[in-house]
Amino acid sequence: MTDIHIFKSSPDAVEVAAGEVLFSEGDAGDVMFAVVEGEVELTHQGRMVEEVRGGGILGEMALIDTAPRSATATARTAARVVSIDQKRFTFLVHEHPTFALQVMRVMARRLRQANVTADR
Repeated sequence: MTDIHIFKSSPDAVEVAAGEVLFSEGDAGDVMFAVVEGEVELTHQGRMVEEVRGGGILGEMALIDTAPRSATATARTAARVVSIDQKRFTFLVHEHPTFALQVMRVMARRLRQANVTADR
């Protein structure tokens, strides 16, 4: 799993309570999230597909295309997350070129996992 820790000391991290929904499947999206601490559960059509922990990201596809969210993200535990919009994403890619590769690795892993699940 790819861990992204550049947000560990971010002053922009916000606390979310266990059970709080960050975004819902079908919503329009314009930000991704980095999980600094805690656990966030991703569900698709009511089924859990992944648990994202500190160092993980979610919602990254919202910065790539304008399609509706493909999953629901719910804090499984109390968590700290950082919201990343297009402007901040572009800045991070410019300042930390490996950040783009880390995001692509996460997207590739999720796509491969979705394909395996679809084949079942």
